[in-house]
Amino acid sequence: MPGDSFNRAADTSSVTSAEKDIRFASDKALDYSSDDHTSVSSFECDENGVRAGKLNIPVDWPPLAAHEPKKYYFWNFHGPKGVDLDAIATQPSVYDDPEKARLYQPLPTYENLHRVDPKARWTWREEIAVVRKVDLRIMSWCAVMFMALQLDRGNISQAVADNMLDDLHLTTDHYNNGNTIFKVFFLVSELPSQLVSKKLGPDRWIPIQMFSWSVVAMCQFWLNSTASFYITRALLGALEGGFIADVCLYLSYFYTGVELPVRLAYFWAALTVSEIVAAFMGFGILHMRGVQGKEGWRWLFLVEGAITACIGIISWLLMPPSPTKTASWFRGKDGWFTPREETIIVNRVLRDDPSKGDMHNRQSLDFQMFWRSLTDYDLWPIYIIGLMFFIPSSPVDTYLTLTLRSLGFTTFETTLMVLPKQFLHLIFLLTVTYISQRYNDRAYTGITAQIWILAALIPLRVFGASTNRWAKYVVTTLLLSYPSTHAIQVGWTSRNSNSVRTRTVSAAMYNMFCQLGGIVASYIYRQDDRPLYHRGNSVLIGIAVLNVFIYIGTKFYYVARNKSRDNKWAALTPEEKDNYLRNTKDQGNKRLDFRFAH
Repeated sequence: MPGDSFNRAADTSSVTSAEKDIRFASDKALDYSSDDHTSVSSFECDENGVRAGKLNIPVDWPPLAAHEPKKYYFWNFHGPKGVDLDAIATQPSVYDDPEKARLYQPLPTYENLHRVDPKARWTWREEIAVVRKVDLRIMSWCAVMFMALQLDRGNISQAVADNMLDDLHLTTDHYNNGNTIFKVFFLVSELPSQLVSKKLGPDRWIPIQMFSWSVVAMCQFWLNSTASFYITRALLGALEGGFIADVCLYLSYFYTGVELPVRLAYFWAALTVSEIVAAFMGFGILHMRGVQGKEGWRWLFLVEGAITACIGIISWLLMPPSPTKTASWFRGKDGWFTPREETIIVNRVLRDDPSKGDMHNRQSLDFQMFWRSLTDYDLWPIYIIGLMFFIPSSPVDTYLTLTLRSLGFTTFETTLMVLPKQFLHLIFLLTVTYISQRYNDRAYTGITAQIWILAALIPLRVFGASTNRWAKYVVTTLLLSYPSTHAIQVGWTSRNSNSVRTRTVSAAMYNMFCQLGGIVASYIYRQDDRPLYHRGNSVLIGIAVLNVFIYIGTKFYYVARNKSRDNKWAALTPEEKDNYLRNTKDQGNKRLDFRFAH
């Protein structure tokens, strides 16, 4: 529930509505001017015996929410079912305890400091309206930007379906090499891009990235050799790398930990929508083959690159740096949010995860902070999942258009036949993310996706040359419709980071491991194994089975880490707990009062 920072990133089903902890508050922002600080509420241990301490709420302060949020729907946060929308929605936290709040001071340079108010209260009706407004103003445009990313990195498969390889005298191995070059440069640019974004601010860096790669994307119109193909692949990878992590960090400034994975699911749903839109666009643009004597795939690169350039320019004007910095000549002199709405956004986010106030949004990481985040061993189980989880589906997806062409379908039939898998993938992505949030589980949810893929890989492995092409198409479509847990795992990484500095690095690290997995996957289907790829599918089956055990191992690891901390915390006296909270040098997810999500 919001306000519970040591379990906001943990198994919230084991936390009582009374127990709250917070990471950061500010002496400058906190006003505890009450004449009477008599305790009216005493919060006891949760069912695991973990206690952050009692909260002494001043008697003259406004009341807090009588209910905690229970249900999270596909789009908006609706609050507890049956609760009066005009009732208080503000969740308990140690912002409400003057003694504890001062243990967690934010930086004086925190960009939203002037809106931090521990006495602020708001209703469910106000919270719902504010979240909807943030969805409309912030998340929806991030989805548009992600669609632009997918246009420029995904149109290579449509170009291949239009005989680009033959036109440039390239082989399948050249295509593999180009994909590998893209992913290597995408991978190595992740961390540098994230560090630049933290220094300049995502609102500045993301539009620069978009416009830069759009120029390279348009330059593919003039491809004429293997070398030019490799060069543009490298530049696109270098400029697009870090974009996803940058946007995830940006969204975390506006949403609570519970809301973020659902928003990220819609973020990745935009990718699928982009693929559907691109299929129809490609169907039309590829018919331009012969215009000015040029192939259709050249016009595809030029037109879609120009669209991205326009979106990049608009993003420079449209993206605000923070909830309290939305005023500009383009966004309006009064900004998007009223002072009241800014107060709600800032305080609900900090009550949920106060670590979001420990750095300015344009503050760079020094080497010590960077190295500490990079070597955070507690996040490596999720990185390993990022490396492995989509390898079993990646080669099938990469070679989908080539496979359909080899089955005898035309270029334009192939372009349209990818639509069913994209639509189904969109539905199952949103469904699995909702289930994960509804039942507060990540690892076992990931296992279901691997079993889904495994069930489709086995028929592909046994299919022969005489198998009906429609049977192959149906099984391949079902495989690629699997419920992706990518959004869940990005949110999982963010939750288990528990600090802005670690979150900055971990978002990039997770995506780097995903790209590394893509590099591995690009070499599983080989030229001498086509067109059935029996050897490659056998390898994919083995990896899918291995992934099931990786998810189980990750679950056990985090459960064991939490149990160890439970025992250590329970062994402390109340005085020792209070002393720990006041004087500990532990930071982020290394704090004894932090619990890992699993």
